[in-house]
Amino acid sequence: MAWSTLGTGLLAGAASDLVWEGWARIVTPVLVGGPLQPAALVQSVFGFENWFWAEVIHGVVGVVFYPLGYLFVARPLARVIVPFMPWWMVGIGFGLGLWVFALFVMAHLIAGLPAFLGFIPLAWASCAGHALFGLVTAAVVRWREAHLKEGRS
Repeated sequence: MAWSTLGTGLLAGAASDLVWEGWARIVTPVLVGGPLQPAALVQSVFGFENWFWAEVIHGVVGVVFYPLGYLFVARPLARVIVPFMPWWMVGIGFGLGLWVFALFVMAHLIAGLPAFLGFIPLAWASCAGHALFGLVTAAVVRWREAHLKEGRS
């Protein structure tokens, strides 16, 4: 992996995570009466009580691993399966896939919570937050790759 690709992924992850955190901790409480707390899900999945480390795990996953998943899995698959789909739809689709992973695979299949938390309002806020995360990831990747291409021209 080229350093520029790693930098692109980290920049996309940092921007996406900032948007996610704003959505989760500022917007969601206004909409549904309480914040999204992914650290609580991390605690449920891994069975530990330390809130700080649960926040760190979620942060590292959001800043490092999810953007790399977009770059090396989601976007290449979209280019093969749905090459006509615009970048922003691929980004939103990626984010929705993260939501399914979080609230079905991790929360339901691993932690034993109701699938998609029973579709309570907080689950829909999580859906929107993950869609925003994916959109920002795709937008930053698109911007950064165009910027790097211009710099080499």
